[in-house]
Amino acid sequence: MDYAKIASQVIELSGGKGNIRSVAHCATRLRLQLRNNDLRNEEAISDVEGVKGVFLTQSQFQIIFGAGLVNLICDEVQKQLGTVQESREEEPEEKGNAVQRFIKMLSDIFVPIIPAIVAGGLLMGLNNLLTSPLIGGQSLIELYPQWQGLASAINTFANAPFTFLPVLIGFSATKKFGGNPFLGAAMGMIMVHPDLLNAYQIGVAQAPVWNIFGFEIAAIGYQGTVLPVLAVAWILATIEKRLHKVTPTWLDNLTTPLLSILITSFMTFIFVGPILRQAGNLLAAGITWTYNTLGPVGGALFGFVYAPITMTGMHHSFIAIETQLLANSAQTGGSFIFSTASMNNVAQGAAVLAVLLMTKNEKIKSICSASGISALLGITEPAMFGVTLKLKYPFYAAMTGSAVGSAYLAGTRTLAQALGAAGLPGFISMKPDHYLNFAIGLALSMAVSFGLTIVFWKKFGLERQDGTGKQAVGETGTEGAAAVAVGTVEVEGAAVAAGTVEAEGAAVAARTVKAEGTAIAERAVEPESPAGPERTLVQFYSPMNGRILPVSQSADEMFASRALGDGIAVDPADGLVCAPCDGTVTMIFPTGHAMGIASDSGFEVLIHAGIDTVKLNGEGFEVFVEQGKHVKKGDRLLRMDLDFIRSQGLNPQTMMIFTEGAALGVEVFPAESGGVDHRAVEVRRK
Repeated sequence: MDYAKIASQVIELSGGKGNIRSVAHCATRLRLQLRNNDLRNEEAISDVEGVKGVFLTQSQFQIIFGAGLVNLICDEVQKQLGTVQESREEEPEEKGNAVQRFIKMLSDIFVPIIPAIVAGGLLMGLNNLLTSPLIGGQSLIELYPQWQGLASAINTFANAPFTFLPVLIGFSATKKFGGNPFLGAAMGMIMVHPDLLNAYQIGVAQAPVWNIFGFEIAAIGYQGTVLPVLAVAWILATIEKRLHKVTPTWLDNLTTPLLSILITSFMTFIFVGPILRQAGNLLAAGITWTYNTLGPVGGALFGFVYAPITMTGMHHSFIAIETQLLANSAQTGGSFIFSTASMNNVAQGAAVLAVLLMTKNEKIKSICSASGISALLGITEPAMFGVTLKLKYPFYAAMTGSAVGSAYLAGTRTLAQALGAAGLPGFISMKPDHYLNFAIGLALSMAVSFGLTIVFWKKFGLERQDGTGKQAVGETGTEGAAAVAVGTVEVEGAAVAAGTVEAEGAAVAARTVKAEGTAIAERAVEPESPAGPERTLVQFYSPMNGRILPVSQSADEMFASRALGDGIAVDPADGLVCAPCDGTVTMIFPTGHAMGIASDSGFEVLIHAGIDTVKLNGEGFEVFVEQGKHVKKGDRLLRMDLDFIRSQGLNPQTMMIFTEGAALGVEVFPAESGGVDHRAVEVRRK
């Protein structure tokens, strides 16, 4: 098959290079966004080698090639277009309430920069081990002065990602908001320029001032901040996009970057910075009053909201307050903010470690192992944005754990005498006579957060621990043959017997068996008479719990057309997808929403979880198997978050397709089941 020729024909028959705005692919379809859909020639494209069907849906032109072939064609199309485009869908329209959209936005921005933050956090922990007085009141570099240079270098390496955090966020956020990410990075550099007063020195040093035509602007940096950079990135992207629309093309490349940076910079230092910094100051003053007035209750409230405050970056506004508390420690006793921050950090770390223990997803495990340690050592952004916020309930558990630990510290007046790494290394910043209470607070925070995460995990079905496809065996009436039920679908809480039917002169005994509270129709079939026609009966199961339909009734036009083959559609009752047969996993789409299986009986099976779920880029999906793995009927393949998928305006209907059905002469039909909605699917090969 000549992929280059096919790609060339697709481009030409879609209206040419100039008519293609973007190209992407999912598990089976090439998806084109065309500038003018009237220029496409569907009839001619249908005759191109490898094309199994075409249709237009939601302004997107889709060409069906099938699993395995589509990604090769997509790569060649992109190569011939001569543009750098990602092989994924354009971002779907974001739905949900304002809080959900804000959290998803933060997740999309922070996930790409998590490795840099994790590296900085772990290096900071290593630096603390070298410089903290852990051995007889002395640090390792005091005991071994020759290590001083090593500690100094590691400290520089550790601080860099946080000192220049606005650069990383500026790049990622501007890209998310649709602007030029390199302009976003440049704006981040401006916000941490050495000529500005370092944000960590606010309240300690006098800020320089720009006097512009008699108007004074404070030159204060934004080191380690989050919310101001997000606002600046949105402003920059908005200005840039509007300038692109109104600027003549011959002038666009020159003036748009210039004006975007110039306008955004002045807005940053005149409006964005002062407003958000003042908001942080007001928040800090309110927290101080609450803590000092309400005691343990105030400590619990502050501990509970510390994680959301950290999420916005406004916790950096506490530095000035902490400096004053420590400077006046004779009157204040020390800083309660550092103590609370330590409770929050270890609570986030404990929640992530609980997820690490519970999850079976290898990708999530790898994120948890690094971000959990980082949080315990004092850096929570990877834990929050990479794990707890995305899973939601672990975040609530961490907030509760932080509240409990902070309430205990407030009740015992456990205070810090210096700034440092808030978390397990926080002992070195505490007063020596407060070590025991600090340790008890850490233990309470971690225990509550860890335990609640596990409770939430089980209660709200974040991952079903018994969803491993356990088998229940029930005997049929045909010479001791056994029927195996895979517990995946609820049938009105009752088992139903289908009775005995006749099929081409052969007696077929059908019955349902109960497996973990679910009923499934099974049948065993006597061998046909040697004189009769040779037909091979192969039995598959629905991969999901729910209402089964012929694939012709699928809500997805492409699958309903049977262009890829015959099969079934399932309106799922829960998100667990199990293997419909014994076989080998031949393909897992990178987003986790589609999977191919080569059954031991010789059929190629495609399972496509949800309609247009490729747009989610893997969010809402957890895969339990790897490509090349041999699975048994009923083994867990993946899980999709039905609530999340529906919240994004997408349909979770799942298809099981026999992709070579036409070539093999396959007939697919539901097994007789006495009206039971969940049915085995029989496949006959002529």
